[in-house]
Amino acid sequence: MAGTDNLNVGEIRMLISPNDLKAEIPVTEKADSTVTTARESISRILLGQDDRLLAIVGPCSIHDPSEALDYAGRLAELSAELSDSLYILMRTYFEKPRTTVGWRGLINDPYLDGSCDMDAGLRSARRLLMGINEMGIGAATEFLEPIVPQYLCDLVSWCAIGARTTESQTHREMASGLSMPVGFKNSTDGNLNIAADAMVSSRAKHTFLGIDGSGRTSIVNTKGNDLVHMILRGGRHGPNYDPGNIAAAKRLLKDRDLPPLIMIDCSHANSGKRHENQRMVLDSLVHQRCEREKSIMGFMLESSLLAGRQTIDKDNMKPVYGVSITDECIGWEETDEILRKAGDVLGS
Repeated sequence: MAGTDNLNVGEIRMLISPNDLKAEIPVTEKADSTVTTARESISRILLGQDDRLLAIVGPCSIHDPSEALDYAGRLAELSAELSDSLYILMRTYFEKPRTTVGWRGLINDPYLDGSCDMDAGLRSARRLLMGINEMGIGAATEFLEPIVPQYLCDLVSWCAIGARTTESQTHREMASGLSMPVGFKNSTDGNLNIAADAMVSSRAKHTFLGIDGSGRTSIVNTKGNDLVHMILRGGRHGPNYDPGNIAAAKRLLKDRDLPPLIMIDCSHANSGKRHENQRMVLDSLVHQRCEREKSIMGFMLESSLLAGRQTIDKDNMKPVYGVSITDECIGWEETDEILRKAGDVLGS
């Protein structure tokens, strides 16, 4: 027989199980307290019981854990100072969706060399999440591979489903079983209906194939996740954070019997993919919030230690410390400045 199975598969390797990874890197009491407190605080914001804005702040993607811990320490201090008006989580993105090809994140390729040692990537991500939560600041991420939450979910306080995956039924089902609040981005072309559909789907119960703590393929039954909201990130035709687009998003959500809860992504199409424009987006949404636009419940800010971005390839395998290797980010000094300004305006 010629054979018909796995014809284009070069290798299949065994992966560490979620239970084994959690036993190797167990949750500490401090980290558990941080996650619990952060999820409760975010839930109160979504339910209208806390007037603070939720702020998801940090690098476009994590490629250097030591650099990320450096950033987390600074953000934790700033978060404590601004806690009266902003509830800040650190953006800790380990998985990168790609339109075609490219580096797919710390979990997929932790050494940036195409070796794709995912065992090492999962270990690195879990250790980093532990370290960040130990500092007393919650972690936010985007889940891309549907089995990854089994390895990291207990250390994540908020997650996003990205513009390229919001339409995916697999990700909607996954979100329905996640233990934290979830934001759904509008599609890359700016379509809001896709995000609203995802919210409806994820609030419902689902049954699908997944893995259990031992890594065995299993049937997963979920309860549905009511703590969902929409993220506006702009689209093909430009930004969508202005009052007119906010009003349209609110109408859509209300028409679908969904909570009119909107987060603004200050980057991506809302900034024209230029890091220096994020300040303008943040100023606008803070102004709208001060004008009693209560549907705006949070924002996302792409920020690193140093501004800009750098390209990593075979000719440059040693990244400059503190600079993003994916999308452009604002630097720490600007981050500190504009967050303090936002806090002052919201608190006045």
